[in-house]
Amino acid sequence: MQSGHCAILHKIPAVFCLFSSWPVVLMKAKIYNINKGAAMKIIKEKTNISELKQISEDMFGNLVKAVIDVEKGIIAVGGELHSDEEALLLEKGSEQKNLWGFNIYPYEKGDSFIEFDSMINIKPSSGNRTRSVDAPEIRERIMRIVEAIVEK
Repeated sequence: MQSGHCAILHKIPAVFCLFSSWPVVLMKAKIYNINKGAAMKIIKEKTNISELKQISEDMFGNLVKAVIDVEKGIIAVGGELHSDEEALLLEKGSEQKNLWGFNIYPYEKGDSFIEFDSMINIKPSSGNRTRSVDAPEIRERIMRIVEAIVEK
């Protein structure tokens, strides 16, 4: 299985491959790739909301999973899992402590536009013990970067 893809296993409901580079050994299980072809990308400069709408339609219908590097001010989008986007940013030199996962709802406005909910946000050593982003200053920083990059 290629990195950046997850799978639904036949007769095993909604099992996702968190470590897609590891070999998967299953007895007579069929693996289906549910990635509809969207490629992960790193957004470094302004992008139009229409691009995020297209990514959402290609992937989940109403949301775009995203991981932000709050130091570099860049956002990875287009992955099936936040951990896929996290891995992409780590490969490009980002530091784990600066990465935060969230969801963008491109058809929403106001507080509903961003949802802070990702497994990669659980960082007990940094004081973040939930899937959200607990520190208000980091949440604000994320929202400022998103507002600067996404043209609505």
